[in-house]
Amino acid sequence: MDSNFQIISDGSCDLPPELAEKKHIRVVPFYVSFDNKNYQKEIEEIGIREFYQKMVDNPGVYPKSSLPSIQDYYDAFETYAREKVPVFCICITTKFSGSMQSALSAKELILEDYPEAVITVMDATVNTVLQGLLVLEAAAMQESGAGYEETIARIKEIRSSGRIFFTVGNMEYLKAGGRIGKVAGAAGALLGIKPIITLKEGEIFPSGIGRVRKKTMLKTIDLLLAYLHERAADISRYSIAVGYGYDMAEAQEYRALVLERLRGEYGEVALPVYQIGATIGVHTGPYPIGLGIVEKALL
Repeated sequence: MDSNFQIISDGSCDLPPELAEKKHIRVVPFYVSFDNKNYQKEIEEIGIREFYQKMVDNPGVYPKSSLPSIQDYYDAFETYAREKVPVFCICITTKFSGSMQSALSAKELILEDYPEAVITVMDATVNTVLQGLLVLEAAAMQESGAGYEETIARIKEIRSSGRIFFTVGNMEYLKAGGRIGKVAGAAGALLGIKPIITLKEGEIFPSGIGRVRKKTMLKTIDLLLAYLHERAADISRYSIAVGYGYDMAEAQEYRALVLERLRGEYGEVALPVYQIGATIGVHTGPYPIGLGIVEKALL
């Protein structure tokens, strides 16, 4: 097949809407609720800034997210099934959400109605800004003229290289979202501890703790450099981005720190800044910040 195919991802990819539109990527949004009753589509019905502002203004409230429905995916897929355009759908890690299962169920229904439809649903094994980087790599393959099967094969190859190194403002949201044990969460709240976390292949791993925000942020940069050293990596072979939640000014200061460290070893590096969306923000609280890295599809 040629490069005439459609890339779809769920809202966890956290791509700015204008960038997704520019790259012809269709995003199927998650839902978010502050009262466990009324759910709104992220970005489409509640903006990311508004979402974080509500968290900041109501610190005792823990919002919930809900995955895209089978119907949401069916509606997205049907547009292209009708036009006989193959679909490549990249979903948030199945260890965090059932979004991929919704997509697979929708695919089955589409094939009943459009037997010749071509749809591939892939587990990104990552989420948030890193998922966005992976989706952008698929788009880069498409733009280069790569075919459908070639693009899928290459994205499967590089996804295991993805890592996120991040920290959060406190452990309360991680505890409320069931991402860490209650004992660890209670200790963190009591002691004012801020965790440093690594995400790889769909799972989160503790990578340190600290009391001072600046030090935990610096530790995430240490983790990125250690990863590059471990792989003896040519940094030009990797796509890297900063992800942040509520505080854009802090994100820009953090980006400057990252670039300062990277320039010392690697020279100038592209380092875009993307806002972490509601899908992950419900678990991290309003102050996640960190780095995503994945091998580039085109070398």
